[in-house]
Amino acid sequence: MKDEYARIIAIDGPAGAGKSTIAKMLAKRLNYLYIDTGAMYRALAWCAIKQGVAFDDDEGLGQIARAAQITLKDGEEGYQVFCNGQDISREIRLPEVSAAASPVSASKPVRQALLDQQRCLAAGGRVVMDGRDIGTVVLPNADCKIFLTASLDERAKRRMLEQKAKGQACDPAEVRQGIAERDQRDSSRTHAPLRQAQDAVLLDTTGLNIDQVVSRALAIAKAKTPHSTLHTPHF
Repeated sequence: MKDEYARIIAIDGPAGAGKSTIAKMLAKRLNYLYIDTGAMYRALAWCAIKQGVAFDDDEGLGQIARAAQITLKDGEEGYQVFCNGQDISREIRLPEVSAAASPVSASKPVRQALLDQQRCLAAGGRVVMDGRDIGTVVLPNADCKIFLTASLDERAKRRMLEQKAKGQACDPAEVRQGIAERDQRDSSRTHAPLRQAQDAVLLDTTGLNIDQVVSRALAIAKAKTPHSTLHTPHF
């Protein structure tokens, strides 16, 4: 599969757009390494809650970020996230941790601490990395950049289904409001705000099923191969 697809694929987008699901499936199809940067920020949010560090305490958050040993593993038990040797894969998906991830990820010391780690992980190529500033900040020279999005109602619906599948109670209005507020925080933060990179391909997944989205993402990745003569597809 050498040179058939872009070797470094960056996927950005707002909360609930399906970035992790699509990036993970794309990596599996291409036999690439999948890097969930959102999980890394969630891990630090979990640490902050556990240690009682305020979400606006940049110094305290920076200390946590520099000290934390975050390991990502995609194995037989699924995608696992470890912090200082402890498996916190389930803990980081709790509602309170999800809510804390946005303010924690807005901290400049936190983003700086993780930036080098994320770039090192992608240095060898054959990587799919997703987040909110991958194509703009973390991997600005990525071969392929995809901005994955969907309507607010669609994203809220997906988040509710996700929470119900995990047995978590959820209120439709609260879920929708929570995503809208997350969008506002992510797009207006001072450090590395959420925005579509100028050379990213917009992929709106509203009304599409997972297989359709993966198929279109693969087409984009193929068109963005460094030596490809294909034109970038428009969806």
